[in-house]
Amino acid sequence: MWGCNEKTAVCMPRREFSLETHHGGTLISYLLLPQLFTVNIPALEQMNQILHILFIFLPFLWALGTLPPPDALFLWAMEQVLEFGLGGSSVSTHPRLLIMFIVSAGTAITSYFIPSTIGVVLFMTGLGFLLSLNLSEMGFVFKHSVTRHRVGTKSKALPSGSEKQLTWKECLFYIMILVLALLESALLHHFACCSQISKNSPQAIVGYILMVLLTTLWILREIQSVYIFGIFRNPFYPKDVQTMTLFLEKQAKLVKIGVVRRILLNLVSPFAMIAFLSLDTSLQGLHSVSVSIGFTRAFRMVWQNTENALLEIAIVSAVHMLTSSTDVWWNRSLDTGIRLLLVGIMRDRLIQFISKLQFAVTVLLASWMEKKRRKSTTTLCILNIVFSPFVLVFIVFSTLLSSPLVPLFTLPLFFVGFPRPTQSWPGVVGTAASVCADTVYYYQMVPSLTAALRSAMVAGSLGLLLPGSHYLGRFQDRLIWIMILERGYTYCCINIKGLELQETSCHTAEARRVDEVFEGAFEQEYTRICSINKHFGNVLTPCTVLPVKLYSDAKNVLSGIIDSHDNLREFKGDLVKVLVWILVQYCSRRSHIQGNVHKTENEGKASLIILPALNTSPQTQSSDDTDSLKSEISDDWSDDIFGDEPTTKKGKEEKDQLKVLQSINLPIPGSVESQGIDDHSVGKVPENSLYKAVLLGYPAIDKGNQEDMMYIPLMEFSCSHSHLLRLPEEWMSNCLPNSKMREMSSFFPEEWYQFVLRQLECFHLEENVPNVLEEIAKDRVLKDIYVHVVMTCYFSLFGVDNMDPSPGRILRVYKGVLPWSVALDWLAEKPELFQLALKAFRYTLKLMIDKASLGPIEDFKELIHYLEEYESDWYIGLVSDKKWKEAILQEKPCLFSLGYDPYMGVYTGRVLTLQELLVHVGKLNTEAVRGQWANLSWELLYATNDDEERYSIQADPLLLRNLTVQAADPPLGYPIYSSKPVHIHLY
Repeated sequence: MWGCNEKTAVCMPRREFSLETHHGGTLISYLLLPQLFTVNIPALEQMNQILHILFIFLPFLWALGTLPPPDALFLWAMEQVLEFGLGGSSVSTHPRLLIMFIVSAGTAITSYFIPSTIGVVLFMTGLGFLLSLNLSEMGFVFKHSVTRHRVGTKSKALPSGSEKQLTWKECLFYIMILVLALLESALLHHFACCSQISKNSPQAIVGYILMVLLTTLWILREIQSVYIFGIFRNPFYPKDVQTMTLFLEKQAKLVKIGVVRRILLNLVSPFAMIAFLSLDTSLQGLHSVSVSIGFTRAFRMVWQNTENALLEIAIVSAVHMLTSSTDVWWNRSLDTGIRLLLVGIMRDRLIQFISKLQFAVTVLLASWMEKKRRKSTTTLCILNIVFSPFVLVFIVFSTLLSSPLVPLFTLPLFFVGFPRPTQSWPGVVGTAASVCADTVYYYQMVPSLTAALRSAMVAGSLGLLLPGSHYLGRFQDRLIWIMILERGYTYCCINIKGLELQETSCHTAEARRVDEVFEGAFEQEYTRICSINKHFGNVLTPCTVLPVKLYSDAKNVLSGIIDSHDNLREFKGDLVKVLVWILVQYCSRRSHIQGNVHKTENEGKASLIILPALNTSPQTQSSDDTDSLKSEISDDWSDDIFGDEPTTKKGKEEKDQLKVLQSINLPIPGSVESQGIDDHSVGKVPENSLYKAVLLGYPAIDKGNQEDMMYIPLMEFSCSHSHLLRLPEEWMSNCLPNSKMREMSSFFPEEWYQFVLRQLECFHLEENVPNVLEEIAKDRVLKDIYVHVVMTCYFSLFGVDNMDPSPGRILRVYKGVLPWSVALDWLAEKPELFQLALKAFRYTLKLMIDKASLGPIEDFKELIHYLEEYESDWYIGLVSDKKWKEAILQEKPCLFSLGYDPYMGVYTGRVLTLQELLVHVGKLNTEAVRGQWANLSWELLYATNDDEERYSIQADPLLLRNLTVQAADPPLGYPIYSSKPVHIHLY
């Protein structure tokens, strides 16, 4: 199938992509360049001739999208100079790039004018360290701390948080490192620097130490990952990673090794490299531009990217030992700073070349291995093999420009994309995403994922942390895309994206391949000591697993449980019990909240309350009364002939019900007050006002039964403390004939009611609590009130008939669609009671499933244990509810929802369980991601190919093409979640 969800990528205005919108301005700029050189200078005249030749190819290059637009060219040039000329790092926003470029360039220029050599060393060391720190976050934290301090001085109620203490500890650590670095560089430069270069000089000895450090750090980093070089299975990595406990036990040794690596990387290596640079003879003489630029970059790289700086210095030191002759151009014409700069550029371009070559080979293999299009792509594959030298030229040219290698329509037809910065997306990171209902799952897991990523980065499990690197995480149906935005001393800035959970054909095909790659690395038993990665040709290379606290999603079929007649028969009795428990708990909490506000003036006086007449003289129930009640249930709501289909016909009554429920603003629990009698909640109340409160909002009443409906006597509590558990007065109004209420009151579980009351523990009374609860339990007036409210709610949920409910009815009531009756109108006018009744119904359904799965309940204590667990550890509702999302963000331990699968014709239960589980993480080929994103923008902006079913966005298990398209920032892609820049501390 070709049905992919490319809905967002092609519907949004594509001309908003600022870095790739030409409007013809780029071509005109390039055409006018030759006219600028009008002075008769031989060099300029020769350049003028070259530009006239290049002029012929400009329209062709512009049509292919190879010419960069001015803004992209400007940002790319700044980023290249900042990274390779000044030792900085690419950053997450364009304004920060501009500011960092200006500050870094100013540092290099200032160092040129400092007359003292020791002053230059101190200046370069200090500024190199400071600029490599996360200054933006430190400034924000400092400003926040100052603000809190000022507020705290005015208001002593604000306690000092741990964030402020941690911030000062960090500042103290950085100050100590800076002071030690300045002292080391000044002392070594002043006392130990020698003018002659030899193999036994102090600088050469430090070079040997750096080579040993480089080898040690490389070994410690490689044994942290599951594969060495991405090919050979690491024999030190835990073999069993399917369970959390075993994995953490076996990883304990690797964690200790990671601590050693962290100390060597963050403390030992920088000071060793500063010693090497401070001892260099190039800093003894008069300064030149090359010395200022080279050493400014070198002192900055020591902190900004320690591992790469260590590699560069080790290479320069090794070359110096191999070619100690001063007649060699390398030693004669270049100082150490420029050598390090050249080695850094060659290192970066070599890594890019290897990555681009792997990407090109993967595209060829993907085109050949796809059987459906093998015939159409065979010719292109053969041409690539025949003209492989030209393909290599394109790869080399793309590598030199640090621009993406673009496969046209992701076919083996390559050309060079225009140079662009690492952040080739508009706007600030994390401001655009295709938010949907599934976004909340990524919101919840990001804090725990960030902590796990920090541990993995510190240990070295994710390899070299270079800006622009991409990682892919996988757990169940979730795919997490991680991109490194910025890298500095003891910090790393990342962006986390969440891909859609919807199961489309393309998404499923590539997700299955991702699972196969991770299973082959982590879940297979290896008999050999050093096995080989079977999925080496894939763009995804497994790295490690991360323990992350997130929700595991389990969907179960409830056939045999929800349609069992025995379970449905018990459901009715359990519902009454759950209603009693929930109402008692509600009143208990309500009285506790209002205890300090509403204190009784006359505690010894009995309270006068409204009581529906349940014990009045018996009256004969007429057949017309019963028939009228049964006819009040809507015929459209009744079940179909099978009793399983949950669909309903929404009549006028149901629509009115939904309108009423939607317009209700639910009050805060415990804040419900009686209407019109607020000031007489305990004392004696005039009888007329009571009748007005009762009659308010009554439905139409049959005059023949008016006496039966309206006889409501005034009764007094037999216990002085019963008012603590009384129900709100507006819930005591009648809506049913007393004859029907007397008939239904026989279902009320009196023993359970008294047991629940005796278990209460929330009263703060001076008297003996057990004796007080015993007296309250014996109060007949209070019991009759609960009988009235509980049985009225029961009637509104089930109706007057005493038949067992069908699964279809259970599902409809679970979703809040109740059968219409007079009691429903009564219940709809009381939104808080309606929510409590619906909550009791959902608890009862979960109780029925647990009883069928775990066995019957033995006694009342076990039943209360179940209900208390539902109250504290569960959210039982609908996935579409707003409270479902709130429960996930609050990290409720468990969530449950009932559903129906119309295709399978079965009822399903969805259970989310919060626990710490293992997330598989792998590193993606950076150039594969850049190339596919560049092709995506080329198609949408140059080829105007916005077809939702186009070939270049279909599933490709080798390239992970569809997932890569999704992960692009809007308007090119459509991730359902994208975080703001996340700063991770690496110490």
